[in-house]
Amino acid sequence: MNQPTLLTRIEELLGDGSSVPWDAILSELLRHFDCAVATVHLVDGNGLLQLAAQRGLPEVVLDKVRTIPVGKGMAGIAAERRAPVQVCNLQGDASGVVRPGAKDTKMEGSIACPMFDGAELRGVVGVAKPVPHDFTSEEQALLLAVGSKLARVRAR
Repeated sequence: MNQPTLLTRIEELLGDGSSVPWDAILSELLRHFDCAVATVHLVDGNGLLQLAAQRGLPEVVLDKVRTIPVGKGMAGIAAERRAPVQVCNLQGDASGVVRPGAKDTKMEGSIACPMFDGAELRGVVGVAKPVPHDFTSEEQALLLAVGSKLARVRAR
């Protein structure tokens, strides 16, 4: 029996786009990428990233990530650069893209990808693992494609 691809599964979950089943979508991302944390931030009317959905974030981190300015932290930098941002080990990162509070997630391999509807930035989707991991170019492309599907639905 052929398993549906992640993109096919996301399309099925989105259906007609009248509502977004965030929990089911995040479950698919967690399963596919073998991650423990998944987040979606959407751009609000003020150009800030607002947490729309999450799975696996510790309570201590939630207040810190509810609203993220573009250019701050991994999600904010992914939005600013309009490109994926990743770290192999969040706990030992010295690049400056990881904010100090992010270490409270206890995650290591992490990636944040912008969500585009055409050229319009609509948000950022991210996943993280509790072990070091470099996301491949194929994994990055897939997460960007998922983000694009989510961005188009949110733009309706």
